[in-house]
Amino acid sequence: MRGLTLLPLLLASATVSAADYYGTLEPFASEAVYFVVTDRFVNGDTSNDQREQGGPDPATRSFDRPVPGPDGESDNIGYLGGDFKGVIDNAGYIRDMGFSAVWITPIVDQPDAAFTGGKPVSWGSFWTDQGKTGYHGYWGVNFYQLDEHLPSPGLDFAGFTQAMHGQQLKVVLDIVGNHGSPAFTMPKQLPKFGQVFDRDGQLVADHQNLSPAQLDPGHNPLHAFFRTQVEIAELASFDDRNPAVLDYLSGAYLQWLSQGADALRIDTIGWMPHAFWKQFADRMRAQRPGLFMFGENFEYHPDKIAPHTWQQNGAISVLDFPLKERMAQVFGREGKGFEQLPPRLYLDDGPYANPYELMTFYDNHDMPRMDASDDGFIDANNWLFTARGIPVVYYGSEVGFMRGRAEHAGNRNYFGQDRVDAAVGHPIRENLKRIAKLRAASPALQRGLQLNVLMKSDRAAFYRVYQHEGVSQIALVLLNKGSQPAPFEVKHWLQPGQWRAAIGGGEVVVGERSTLTATVPAHGVEVYLLDAPVTQAALRRELGKAMRVKRPR
Repeated sequence: MRGLTLLPLLLASATVSAADYYGTLEPFASEAVYFVVTDRFVNGDTSNDQREQGGPDPATRSFDRPVPGPDGESDNIGYLGGDFKGVIDNAGYIRDMGFSAVWITPIVDQPDAAFTGGKPVSWGSFWTDQGKTGYHGYWGVNFYQLDEHLPSPGLDFAGFTQAMHGQQLKVVLDIVGNHGSPAFTMPKQLPKFGQVFDRDGQLVADHQNLSPAQLDPGHNPLHAFFRTQVEIAELASFDDRNPAVLDYLSGAYLQWLSQGADALRIDTIGWMPHAFWKQFADRMRAQRPGLFMFGENFEYHPDKIAPHTWQQNGAISVLDFPLKERMAQVFGREGKGFEQLPPRLYLDDGPYANPYELMTFYDNHDMPRMDASDDGFIDANNWLFTARGIPVVYYGSEVGFMRGRAEHAGNRNYFGQDRVDAAVGHPIRENLKRIAKLRAASPALQRGLQLNVLMKSDRAAFYRVYQHEGVSQIALVLLNKGSQPAPFEVKHWLQPGQWRAAIGGGEVVVGERSTLTATVPAHGVEVYLLDAPVTQAALRRELGKAMRVKRPR
């Protein structure tokens, strides 16, 4: 196939009334997000590794803590050196794949040693934290202070965001509101664990190595930050009913927003009530109008995650776990057909405020990576970057890194500069780059309504249509995840005009009541683009119905 040809969009000038057709007008919908566990991406500056932190004691040392697995494999629960400089040094690599934003794990100060309480981490274990460190960033102790493993001289968080913006990359900051660090079951109290410090470094909360049931928030001010029930492992759970918690977290995250973060990803959003997040969202957007936020509620039933998206609950988008579940079935080893996907799109009804604003993905750091062949990853990316939603790709997936592996079984293993350099030219990456760059140039693929024509077995055909403020584009997406070339004949809702093949190149002239015929290669994609106002009567009627779908608010 010839390389992608990007032509300027035609401005609408038809005599037909140019009605509005779009899935969303959310500005962030134009982005494609590359997600890195910062410590595990690239060590760009060894001087900030803090290799002596935690001391020589094997139980508490914090750097390089391998977890042995079968056949010589290993996981690691210590710090491995990834930092801001490692991300900046590879901003061109990320941008070259077609991404426009990078989601980094939390940046706030973490404990300085490995946790000695809880259940020991073993190969493939889940919710086990003994021996683990805060390399991932989710064990905050001072939410106003930058963790010392990340910056370099002259490169603090503000410098990092500025450098990323200079590379035309936005920064999505991961934040935590539900909990702090592991707080109890230690043989003896270790510094920082279960403690919270303010912007001046003063202690404002301390679990004191007590179980939640032993806390006395009514009489001990240092306990007032915490809930008295066990929630996630041994983590200190923040009490949303205490106004000081909201004040503390809001102040901290407004600080980081003022230093250049462009959007927020909210960890464990489902563990705090909607009323808390509504107040939080209002405070964020009072200082940053229009701020885009999305949350993680690890549930596969849409009714459990959709309420976060409602205006009354803060209008916070979510990671699309229900669709992810089906994507793993369709593009992974099970090899199910495309017909599994439409029920999870909720194009015509459903519980979401707007399904077009959901963050779509096929794996991440909290679940097994997708277990798929190279072709499966190519097929998944072809879908991810053409169907509704805002795509997120986890670091290393561009080469199938640690495919099928769960947390504590290699999921978060160190990627490193050598793998980054070797990734260029990999078939997964090259196909990802092609489809991601097409999405980056297409308003229809970014924000257009989706109308499904065919979703069966190894073939999918659907339209994405965008018409707003003088820009009109119709995209016809043809996907083949089969191992042989697949023929397509499309005439349903097909508008006459001069369509261009954005992947294969060339043009197709479609007449009245004609059929567009094409053959899509094995594990391939073609996207036909028509840069013209919508005039086809049946298409206009169907788009009008889609625009009138009532959504929860």
